[in-house]
Amino acid sequence: MLYNLLTNYSDTYSFLNFFNFLTVRTGLATITAMLVVFLIGDKFISYFSVKKIINPIRTDGPEDHLIKKIGTPTMGGLLILIGLFSGVFLWSDFKNPYNWLLIFITFSFGALGALDDYKKIKSRTSNGISSKFKFLAQIFLSLISLIILYKFIDSELTNNLYFPFFKNFVINLGWFFIPFYLFVIVGSSNAVNLTDGLDGLATVPIILVAGCFAFISYVSGNIIFAEYLLIPYIEGVGEIAIFCGAIIGASIGFLWFNAPPAKIFMGDTGSLALGGSLGAVGVATKHEIVLAITGGLFVLEAVSVIVQVVSFKLTGKRIFMMAPIHHHFEKKGWAESTVVIRFWIISLILAMIGLATLKLR
Repeated sequence: MLYNLLTNYSDTYSFLNFFNFLTVRTGLATITAMLVVFLIGDKFISYFSVKKIINPIRTDGPEDHLIKKIGTPTMGGLLILIGLFSGVFLWSDFKNPYNWLLIFITFSFGALGALDDYKKIKSRTSNGISSKFKFLAQIFLSLISLIILYKFIDSELTNNLYFPFFKNFVINLGWFFIPFYLFVIVGSSNAVNLTDGLDGLATVPIILVAGCFAFISYVSGNIIFAEYLLIPYIEGVGEIAIFCGAIIGASIGFLWFNAPPAKIFMGDTGSLALGGSLGAVGVATKHEIVLAITGGLFVLEAVSVIVQVVSFKLTGKRIFMMAPIHHHFEKKGWAESTVVIRFWIISLILAMIGLATLKLR
């Protein structure tokens, strides 16, 4: 919004052309989002504490959670989204349809998460909206976003699936792109949601994945870099770097308050929104498989839950002491901080592998 206003006067005031640089606006979006979260964070947390917007703790979880985490405010995702949208609305080009796609997914999934958090708070249990309703709502919202993608983003590459490590290995999914798209968006959203179970655990991997895709979207939207790296050139997709920058800034600001011991939890408001937005970024840049690599920690958490459920239903036995897998290691005696930091390290390694795929073709 501010970007579009400033550039209207760039012909009169040439120095305003400075804001036409994508890297400049990405940096400004990152800083803006971070500062907004820093500035309102304490008041936000104090208000939520007074209003008793408290996170209900799972009674079947690790025992020390009932002692350490009780009374901690939740719905911190609202804080992240305020910072994120501040950066996006100030520095993004709203003539670019990718922005509207990402804004819709982030806002709608955040609203769904807020409804889930609200029901948990109201009932004072860890049971929010039903899993069936949440899943169907995610599919419905994803279908709407798919309509936006097809209607406003004219790209012959949309239905293509590109494979990393190979120069020309591309599959046109045709109509199968629709279920594939739903799988990526809904899967990414729920995977981040499952990971958000310990102080700061999901926040750093979100920063790392967003950082990777800020770079990927930038080079994918630059025809020279795209040709050099042998990746698909997608006109206009570079604008996504600004959105990713805003995610990074808002998440860094939130981590200040969410780092162990957390003063506030992200809640479904943040995890569903950020997970869905990262899934959309992966699809828009045509790097869905790279998203699965860089976000491998989220994949691991989701798979651990699926394996646990399937094993118990088929055999009556559990593979893990508790799922998602971060709770398994807590049950084995690892300190929470140990689990969090080691999982951060794993996420960092996966992020570097994901970036390496850009050159290894």
